[in-house]
Amino acid sequence: MNRLSLFPIALGLVASAFIAAGSNGAKAEPTLSAETFENTKTLYFQRCAGCHGVLRKGATGSNLEPRWTKKMKDGTVKTGGTLKLGQKRLEKIITLGTEGGMNNFDDIFNKDQIANLATYIQMEPPVPAELSIEEMKKSVKIYVAAKDYPTKPKHDRNWKNFFLVIERDAGKVAIVDGDKKEIVAHIPTGYAVHVVKTAEKHKTEKVENMGRFWYTMGRDGKLTKIDLWQTPDKMRVAEVQVAYDARDVAVSGDGKYVIGGGYWPPHFVIVDAMTMMPLKVISTRGVNVDGVYVNESRVAAVYTTPQASSFLVSAKELGQMWQVFYKDLKNLKIVQMDTHKFLHDGFFDPTGRYFQIAANASNRMEVVDSVNSVAVASIPTGKMPHPGPGANWVDPKCGPVGGTMHIGEGKLTTWGNDPKGNPDSAWKVCYKTELDGPGLFMRTHPNSDYVLIDQVKHPEPEIQQSIQVIDKKTGKIAKTIRVTKEPGKVALHMEFNADGSEFWVSVWNRKDSLKPNGEIVVYDTKTLKEKARIKGLYAPTGKFNVSIRINHVT
Repeated sequence: MNRLSLFPIALGLVASAFIAAGSNGAKAEPTLSAETFENTKTLYFQRCAGCHGVLRKGATGSNLEPRWTKKMKDGTVKTGGTLKLGQKRLEKIITLGTEGGMNNFDDIFNKDQIANLATYIQMEPPVPAELSIEEMKKSVKIYVAAKDYPTKPKHDRNWKNFFLVIERDAGKVAIVDGDKKEIVAHIPTGYAVHVVKTAEKHKTEKVENMGRFWYTMGRDGKLTKIDLWQTPDKMRVAEVQVAYDARDVAVSGDGKYVIGGGYWPPHFVIVDAMTMMPLKVISTRGVNVDGVYVNESRVAAVYTTPQASSFLVSAKELGQMWQVFYKDLKNLKIVQMDTHKFLHDGFFDPTGRYFQIAANASNRMEVVDSVNSVAVASIPTGKMPHPGPGANWVDPKCGPVGGTMHIGEGKLTTWGNDPKGNPDSAWKVCYKTELDGPGLFMRTHPNSDYVLIDQVKHPEPEIQQSIQVIDKKTGKIAKTIRVTKEPGKVALHMEFNADGSEFWVSVWNRKDSLKPNGEIVVYDTKTLKEKARIKGLYAPTGKFNVSIRINHVT
């Protein structure tokens, strides 16, 4: 189960403090054996830390420090009116999930693993090690030297309609030919890649052969470089470890730099895009918008600004957006913009000027102006917004709009995002649509009449296996598509092909497997009818089409 290398070793530095004999039952001082502690620590990292934090202080998820999770020594479950969860209650929550957006885990973990996790989160969280830039530099691996990069594609496929598909639990990215619906390669990457990005169109800067090089960020902090011009066995060209736990990556407008955002250590790293050598490390620890110092201020999202030579970095726990200007790394200019906690994921408006990002815990979408480096709006939404890669479209009443679904409830919130052409609607809620369940991702395309939304956060199989289709003209549900009926599988993350004539939906088996256990279902954008199924994929989740992404199509 322990497929991570550096991170568990770092966490293991303090594991011995918790070694003790005995059962996992509810006790005043919960204990686990050394081996069980190590295995459970890895489970927590893989499945829980993203929402609850390595130090368990909470963000998208609740605070899970022992002061909230462990019963008192006298066996009481309340102190000063505050509920202490305890072993049995924790096991029930992990098993069944919650209405607040936490998944059930009874289809992933067995009863012993659930009991061990409940015990583990009643124990003091181990503090992982730091990661120096010297250690990062030593981790660089070159699989294909830059001097050996081809000057033209070594295959005759239409690489601009390739899809890069995250094979989450296998630690791979699949390259799929969007024209032929064929899997081209399975490329080893970091564990549970969260996102894949390439250089995108920029107002003032240009990258030659845009969309050729892609960069993946694994949850284990491994940054991998992919060259789509290579033969399948040579597409992985380089990698570097920039954190022990990470989520996002972006490429500068000129293609010279890659930025990786770390959850732990809480920092971002600027890397040479050609050599993958780390150049600059900046910590995001600091004082949050409430005036409180935060040691675990994670970087949830990093994006390149299409209208400025800069990156946008979300300091999740600080409630701040940082604009980092990359032209002069020696004298790095950073502008900090106060918004709300906890910043997670976002997307640009159609002009590429305004970045719209979810502040999960504050139930708001925040808007920053990347031209003037200022926060301009805060939009109230439903419970725990999560737009994923986002969606922009034109509403008959409000004009250009953006939207988000939510982790905490089945709802679509839509707002105006055209302050120049439609100032009366700008940054105000246009309408809300009730959905069958909460979800994570939404997408659309200028050639589509619909907005597509998944419902993967709902515990009922019929709902989490379906996507909902919203009519752009009415804002209402036009159709619900049941993508799969196979037990244990869910439907999530939609992506259009290069011309927008198709959209692809992942079918993900949430339980780890060493065999291909998922597929992609391809639909016709106009008729909404199924066209094909692409099998042979390992737990496919996010998908990224080359042409869609380099052109900022949302």
